[in-house]
Amino acid sequence: MPGPSTLGEIEKEIEKVFPQDQLKLLEKLARRLKKSRIAAKKELDWQSLYGLGKGLWKGKDAQEYVNQLREDRL
Repeated sequence: MPGPSTLGEIEKEIEKVFPQDQLKLLEKLARRLKKSRIAAKKELDWQSLYGLGKGLWKGKDAQEYVNQLREDRL
């Protein structure tokens, strides 16, 4: 049984395949990657974010802060 192929070998083999089959392969790979990404995605621990910005806006007017952010974007 042959060992794993290199990316270059795989690309050469793909070039031999009809374009519509290449597209099907691409779709299959995208679905596989999406599944693995979803499976590997960790749940965000909101508790660890609690109090992170404490004191950030202390003594600042909320509207002035928002206005300043908007000015900085321009």
